[in-house]
Amino acid sequence: MGKGKLEKFADMREYPHVFEYPYSVADNVTFDMKGNWNRDFFKNDNPIVLELGCGRGEYTVGLGRMYSDKNFIGVDIKGARMWTGATEALKDGMMNVAFLRTNIEIIDRFFAPGEVSEIWLTFSDPQMKKATKRLTSTYFMERYRKFLKPDGLIHLKTDSNFMFTYTRYMVEENKLPVEFMTEDLYYSGLVDDILGIRTYYEQQWLDRGLNIKYMKFRLPQEKELHEPDVEIELDEYRSYNRSKRSGLKTSK
Repeated sequence: MGKGKLEKFADMREYPHVFEYPYSVADNVTFDMKGNWNRDFFKNDNPIVLELGCGRGEYTVGLGRMYSDKNFIGVDIKGARMWTGATEALKDGMMNVAFLRTNIEIIDRFFAPGEVSEIWLTFSDPQMKKATKRLTSTYFMERYRKFLKPDGLIHLKTDSNFMFTYTRYMVEENKLPVEFMTEDLYYSGLVDDILGIRTYYEQQWLDRGLNIKYMKFRLPQEKELHEPDVEIELDEYRSYNRSKRSGLKTSK
C-alpha cells in the first residue's frame, strides 16, 4: 500500500534536500540560503537550474542524472506530488538535486541576483483566465530577472496550444532572443537527450494524441517588458482545473 499525504508530508520534513517555505511561512521570514545555495548546500560552484511547477519532480531528477556538472532545484507548492522525485533523489544519493516547496509567486525571495542560470517550465497550467498567473507572463518574467543571470535561459515545454501561442506573442512583443521553437517536438528533428525526459503529465497528453510544443529563449535584463495585446483561442480539451480529466478519448 502506498503512503498517504500525511506520511509523505512527514517524510518531506525530514528530507535534508527539501526546503519548505510556503507563503504562510515565508512571509517576513529571512531565507538564509538566498545567495548561498552553492556554498551551503551543493558545496560547489556549478550553475543552478530551476524547474518551476515541478509536480512529481521527473524533470528535476532526470536532469540531475544527465548533468552532474549542474545543480537542479524543483519548485512546487504541492508537497505530496513533490515527494515522488524527492524520495527518488534521496534514495539514489543525488547530491546535485534539491526541492523547494513554496508558492512560485514569491520565488524571487529565495535566490539572489545572478544566482540561477536556467529555468524550466514543464507543462505549466496555462491559466487561461488570467495572464498574471501564467508562468511565462511579463509579471513572472520580471520576477525571474531578479535572480537569473543576464541573458539566462528559459525553457517552455507544453501540450497547451494556448500557453505556447501566448508565450510566442510575449517573446515577439518584447523581442526576446529565441534559440529554438517547435510546435511538434518529437517530429522537429531536434536531437537532445534533455527533451527525452517525459513527465507524468506529458505522457497523459501524448497518449491522447496531442503534440508537445517546445521553446527556448533568453531573458535579457534591460528593457521594460510589455504584455502582448492579443486574443488567443482557448484550449478546448482542457478544464481550467488541471486536476480534472481531459475530455479527449485516450488513444490505444
